[in-house]
Amino acid sequence: MSSRRARSGVRSSVSARVGKHRQALRAAGLRPVQIWVPDVRSKSFAAQARKQSLAIATSALEQEDLAFIAALADWRA
Repeated sequence: MSSRRARSGVRSSVSARVGKHRQALRAAGLRPVQIWVPDVRSKSFAAQARKQSLAIATSALEQEDLAFIAALADWRA
């Protein structure tokens, strides 16, 4: 018997539980949303973050840029 078949009983039980949970959330007026975000563990993310940080740090408008970022950080909805 393949491992996929051996686990099918477990998967259907888990699937049923997940389905029930999702149904309860929908009944509460919620809906699922999937978003994709950058992988902060990747080397390319670190390189891009460094590049952007250096661009801000060496900008003639550094203080204005930092003030803008600080204002966003303090923003309350």
